Amino acid sequence: MSVSPNLKYLQKKLNYQFNELPILQMALTHRSASSQHNERLEYLGDAVLGSIIAHQLYLQFPQADEGQLSRLRSFLVKEKALYELAQQINLGDYLNLGSGELKSGGFRRASILSDAFEAIIGAVYLDSDFISTQQFVLGLYQEKLAKLSLDMAQKDPKTRLQEWLQARNFETPEYEVIRSTGKDHAKSYWVSCNVEYQSIKTEGFGASRRKAEQDAAAKVLEKLVNDK
Repeated sequence: MSVSPNLKYLQKKLNYQFNELPILQMALTHRSASSQHNERLEYLGDAVLGSIIAHQLYLQFPQADEGQLSRLRSFLVKEKALYELAQQINLGDYLNLGSGELKSGGFRRASILSDAFEAIIGAVYLDSDFISTQQFVLGLYQEKLAKLSLDMAQKDPKTRLQEWLQARNFETPEYEVIRSTGKDHAKSYWVSCNVEYQSIKTEGFGASRRKAEQDAAAKVLEKLVNDK
């Protein structure tokens, strides 16, 4: 089978040569382009990636407890991390998208790129074996793993705020969307966080409701620490 120059270049970026090229082609195909799309490979890649990262973190942080390891794994396999890795190899340039997704800029969308990245991991696993896939994943994650520290395993602001209040028998915070702007694929949110204790109210901002809530919760925690 002849290989298109684009796929040759992508395989070079991935530092992996596929034995069965159709598996890679399917991994790059979004459901908007064909009924033979990458969602099953994404499912497989997600599971394989989680296992590889969990094992690596277990070895890399022998003093970390289960909660810290789980938070570090979440940090590495969440959409943002996958999107960053996909951007590094310009994965959007190789995706097979339907006309609607092309027009709406799907090749730049974080959800599509992160899903395709997981699908490629699934494709490598089917094309080779677990050890080869482990080497492949750890090669892509080398820089992120090198920068990782236990400080990054801290609980998120919403969780920390809730636990702080519950430990003192205070009412848990209430979050409310104040406003949002932008189109569905590029919205910005402003969210208030109201805490009955000391009548604290803050406002957070983010590219999603969850991020805005986290920002607001972090500001409450800052006030609580400064008021001690």
